[in-house]
This record gives sequence, C-alpha cells and structure tokens, in this order.
Amino acid sequence: MERHFFASDNLQDLEALETELEQQGIVTPQIHVLSNLDDEVANHRLHEVSSLMRTDVIRKGLIGALCGVLGGVAVLVIASASGLAGQFGWIPFVFLAVVVLGFCTWEAGFLGFQLPNTRFRRFQNVLDEGRHIFFVDLRSDQRLLLADILSRHQGLQTLGTGEGTPWWLISLQDKFQRFVRWAP
Repeated sequence: MERHFFASDNLQDLEALETELEQQGIVTPQIHVLSNLDDEVANHRLHEVSSLMRTDVIRKGLIGALCGVLGGVAVLVIASASGLAGQFGWIPFVFLAVVVLGFCTWEAGFLGFQLPNTRFRRFQNVLDEGRHIFFVDLRSDQRLLLADILSRHQGLQTLGTGEGTPWWLISLQDKFQRFVRWAP
C-alpha cells in the first residue's frame, strides 16, 4: 500500500473527495484527515486521524519494549552469572525482568505521547498555516481511480507519498466497522 498526501484549506472539498472515493470502492479506513481544527473536521463528517495516531506513542513504546527486553535479559544474565539465582531462586529475578520490561515500555510510551508522529512531522508547517492534510492509502490497482477523482478537485496540493498501512489491517478495520454498524 502506498499513502498519498494532499493539503487543502477547504473542508467541503475534502468531504466531497472522501465521498467520491468511498463511492468508487475506497473503504473509510483507507482515508484520513489530519488537522489542527478537530471540531471543524468532525462537523464535516470526515474520517479524522485518531489521537493515538497523532502521537509517537506506538513507535516509542515499541522501542521501549525492545530496551525492556534487553534490560530484562541483562537482569537474568547477571543473576545467573553472579550465582544470585542459585542463592535466592529465579522468581525474584524473573519478576524484576518483567518489571524492567514494563517500566521501559511505559516510560518510552509516555515520552511518545508528548511527541508528534514521525510520519506527520514533515507537515507541521502546513498544519500551522491552518490547512488540512488529506491522505489515502491505496493498492496499486486503485491509483488510476485516485488520479481520475483528483482531476475534479483542483484546490488540492500534492504533498507526496509514503508507506501506507498494510492492506490486511485496513481490511480488518473495515470489517470491524461493518460489524459495529450491524451489531445491536
């Protein structure tokens, strides 16, 4: 999947663009709008970027988990090499390793909450100007469809492309949303 980024200052045009894409078979989880004006995006019923995606919590949390695994392994290796595990048993050291893993993951995730998502940092100046970022994840067979629809939306500024969300995850999100709408 490839992610296509666009900038616009017209939310009505973005709403029309999202509707056209959905009518042509692009599912809602493929489409997002990133803006500093969340209330306006919600009023236009656009699929906005979740607060979790706006921050770097996932990326930093994974880095913290990796550090925690390394720290936990270090605790176990030191306990084994020093003979402390034989003297006190393995349970306190395994518990300490789990605590180290949890603490590193939590602390790194906490730091990630305070940072903007690395994928969106390059657009910060566009957002600061009061404009909105529209992005859509497309399979290779959907790119021509986007080009056709974009020809009717001249107010969009192309900002480039990037790596998109994997198709299996988008498909899973779409099926979950359909289930939620269907379920009582």
